[in-house]
Amino acid sequence: MSAAQPVIGVLALQGDVREHLVALAECDVLARPVRRPEELAEVHGLVLPGGESTTMSRLLETFELLEPLRERLRAGMSAYGSCAGMILLATKALDARPDQHQLGAIDMVVRRNAFGRQVDSFEADLDFTGLPGAPLHAVFIRAPWVESVGAGVEVLATIPDRPEAGAAAGRIVAVRQGQALATSFHPELTGDGRVHRLFVEIVRAS
Repeated sequence: MSAAQPVIGVLALQGDVREHLVALAECDVLARPVRRPEELAEVHGLVLPGGESTTMSRLLETFELLEPLRERLRAGMSAYGSCAGMILLATKALDARPDQHQLGAIDMVVRRNAFGRQVDSFEADLDFTGLPGAPLHAVFIRAPWVESVGAGVEVLATIPDRPEAGAAAGRIVAVRQGQALATSFHPELTGDGRVHRLFVEIVRAS
């Protein structure tokens, strides 16, 4: 592996894998799907995409990736989780099946499908700490939100605290802890590459 051009994997068991691969390829990195432990061993960082967290959790075990991934995360591998990926990176997920696996890379409690079902999907402009330029346009699809974070977690974005936001107002939707980054929303769907570039910077810095 060359640090000059990092190799970043996308967990390719389920979910919007192709969109993340395209977004990463535009950030001057080598982007590869990851389905097996030997492929995981060859990457500098890993994206856990949106999809269905219960299914992804089960497939991690089926493909014998669960423990190797936990080991890489404990060793400091950079990781970025969007939507379902955020749920997997958390220490605890509310409203999850009791047999769902958590990777524990970010000290946070998340709530699955917190914003509602597929028909409740929505978009919002967010002030995102660390991203230059205009507010980030974010797409939320059956998204989680963060209920609470530990002392070592940096909150990067929240839903604007406005009356029309209802119960979602002020909820945490983007966080970072060390080498791990997570968002409730799907930046790979908007054509705005700033979140992926931030993650690439995290990988390069490691």
